Amino acid sequence: MSKGLFITATGTDIGKTYVTALLVKKLREANFNAGYYKAALSGADNIAESDAGFVNRIANIHQDEQTLLSYLYKNAVSPHLAAKIEGNPVEKDTVISDYATVQKNYDYVTVEGSGGIICPIRYDDKAKYFLTDIIKWLHLPTLIIADAGLGTINSVVLTVEYLKHQNIKVQGIILNNYTGGIMQEDNIKMIEDLTDIPVIALVKPNDKDIDIDAKFLASLYL
Repeated sequence: MSKGLFITATGTDIGKTYVTALLVKKLREANFNAGYYKAALSGADNIAESDAGFVNRIANIHQDEQTLLSYLYKNAVSPHLAAKIEGNPVEKDTVISDYATVQKNYDYVTVEGSGGIICPIRYDDKAKYFLTDIIKWLHLPTLIIADAGLGTINSVVLTVEYLKHQNIKVQGIILNNYTGGIMQEDNIKMIEDLTDIPVIALVKPNDKDIDIDAKFLASLYL
């Protein structure tokens, strides 16, 4: 039976897509049948040039482009606003159905979010959806991507507390742009102490591989 893991971040431009690609790449290189899915993506003209296309290419999934995501918006704004501008709002049944399609072909499905965890996906008179709704529809645990530098303690703790408040399981934290030093080392300690969630990997700038055991990574998928 296929398993999934939702990748969220502490905000926009943290490197969530980059780290997601490394995670899927790690699984596939260890011969895990790993695929990808994203419900809504904004700021791209086509799938190949989008975040989904990047993951598909870097992780060498060779997944059918049409199954990578459900909604592609050209306007580089939050999905809920892009949907209003372009007149194509996210539908719950579509997301659930498209995710199930990917599950049929892949044993481990990495689901990437949009921006930070409190990202409106649809917000109109008929429905109000957030990333947390998608996580709950698909019954997924989460993994948080954060920057390793200054300010990350606050953003990570707030993200973890919000997810806990939503009764969503957090499997771990990955720090991107890690360069070492006393501050970043203290960030790791403080994050783990304040959240009781482990920092499971550190990604340095321009890393081509993520230093995490593939079997351990696979165990995070539920």
